[in-house]
Amino acid sequence: MTTLQGKVALVAGATRGAGRGIATELGAAGATVYVTGRTTRSQASEYNRPETIEETADLVTAAGGTGIAVPTDHLDQDAVKALVEQIRRASGRLDVLVNDVWGGENLTDWNKAVWEHSLDDGLRMLRLAVDTHLITAHYALPLLLENPGGLLVEMTDGTTEYNAKNYRLNPFYDLSKVAVNRMGWSHAQDLGKRGATAVSLTPGWLRSEMMLDAFKVTEETWREALAQEPHFAISESPRFVGRAVAALAADADRARWNGQSLSSGQLAKEYQFDDLDGSRPDAWRYVVEVQDAGKPADVTGYR
Repeated sequence: MTTLQGKVALVAGATRGAGRGIATELGAAGATVYVTGRTTRSQASEYNRPETIEETADLVTAAGGTGIAVPTDHLDQDAVKALVEQIRRASGRLDVLVNDVWGGENLTDWNKAVWEHSLDDGLRMLRLAVDTHLITAHYALPLLLENPGGLLVEMTDGTTEYNAKNYRLNPFYDLSKVAVNRMGWSHAQDLGKRGATAVSLTPGWLRSEMMLDAFKVTEETWREALAQEPHFAISESPRFVGRAVAALAADADRARWNGQSLSSGQLAKEYQFDDLDGSRPDAWRYVVEVQDAGKPADVTGYR
C-alpha cells in the first residue's frame, strides 16, 4: 500500500507505544516519517527502557517508508525549532503532524486527590501532556500549512464524550487527557479555514510495550494476561491506531472530521481496517457498555 507515497509526516513521541505503531503504519503507506523522542541507542530518558527512536525509524523503513530518527525533547523550544528546520531543508514539506508526546506514566499516582498526589510530578505531567504539544504545534504547523490538505492528529486517552462523563483517576491525569482533546478542537478552528484538518484521537486499551511488561506477557502471548484482567480481552496492538492515522491521512475527504474527537475503533468501522490479528476491537463502546457497567468480560460483538 503506497497511498502516502511522497508525503512527509512527523510523529512526535514515537519511541514506543502508539507513536511507534503510528509511525510504522505511515511507513507502510509509503510516507517519509520523522520520528522523535528522547531515548536513542546512546542515551535513555528517565523511563530507562530499551526502545529507541532508531528502532522505530528502522521499522518505518522495513514497512515500506523512509524512517528518520531525530532525538528531540519537545519541551526544548530550540530543539523543536531545529527539528522543523531540518524537515524543511531535507524534505521541503510536512503533510502530517502527530502529537503523541506523553511520558507521564511513571509520574501518575492513581486514585489520589490533588492534595495527596506529588505536586511536582503532577505539574511535570501537565507540562509533558500540554506544553510539548503546543510547542510542537507552534513550530511545525506553519510548515504543514504551506501545502493544502495537511493533517494534525492530537493523541490522547479517551474520547471527549467519555472524558466529559468519567473522572480519569486523578486531577493531573484527567486534565492532561481532557486538555489534549480540547486542543484538537481548538486547532481545528484555525486549521480548518486554512485548508487543513485537526482531530484528537484515542486508541483503546493499548498493548504497549509497558503494558505488556506490566502483565508479564508479550504481543504473542498477551491473552495469558486475561487471567489477571479479563477485560484486557478488548485490547489492541499499537498498529491498530496506526492504521487509523494512515487511513485519515490517505482520505481526500478527511476535512469532514475537522475538530472531532475520534477513536481507533470508530475509524476502523469507517475505513474497514483490522488489527494485526484480523479482529476489529471497539474498545470505548466496550468500556462503557461492559467494563464500566460491571458486566463480566465478553468481547462478543465488540471485536
